[in-house]
Amino acid sequence: VDSEPYRGHGGSVEDIQWSPSELEVFASCSSDQTVRIWDARKKKGSALDVKASDCDVNVISWNTKVPYLLASGDDKGEFKVWDLRSFQAGAVPVASFSWHTQAISSLQWNPNQPSMIAAAGADNQVTLWDLSLERDSEAEAELLAQGMPVPDIPPQLIFIHQGQKEVMEVRWHPQCPGVMGSTAADGVHIFRPINAA
Repeated sequence: VDSEPYRGHGGSVEDIQWSPSELEVFASCSSDQTVRIWDARKKKGSALDVKASDCDVNVISWNTKVPYLLASGDDKGEFKVWDLRSFQAGAVPVASFSWHTQAISSLQWNPNQPSMIAAAGADNQVTLWDLSLERDSEAEAELLAQGMPVPDIPPQLIFIHQGQKEVMEVRWHPQCPGVMGSTAADGVHIFRPINAA
């Protein structure tokens, strides 16, 4: 065990994730508002970093099926998806979602469906997102033509689980596709928000 720490963040390190495809690479996030990519063989500074938020970045999750996608969640309740192929100072996320009203406490990509990610927040919600979905402008125009309002819900948001207090973690079941678990101050919930083969 090497006692010399990896240095580079200017605040507490909140999460770490190993690359699903690169043996010597890991990512970290911090209260210094950054996400950093590290080469484990080099301790003097990260290989890449980006200012990921204007507040604490609490959690990250690396997509195991699309290893160039990394998600980060912050104290404002926003989570972002980053394309590591263009990850550098000044980079912008490929997607950003501000549904949660309090801090994101957990993120995890679906291990079987690479476009799906689950987010848990301090607002007592677990949300499920499918990033392959897009807004349907024709359907929205039809609603407006019928005098109906267009729902103010992101088209990628496909499921909301509520009923827990202080949700801390959300995890996909590795052997049962579509099954999730969430932990909170008042217990554990196991549920199946999607039917998956």
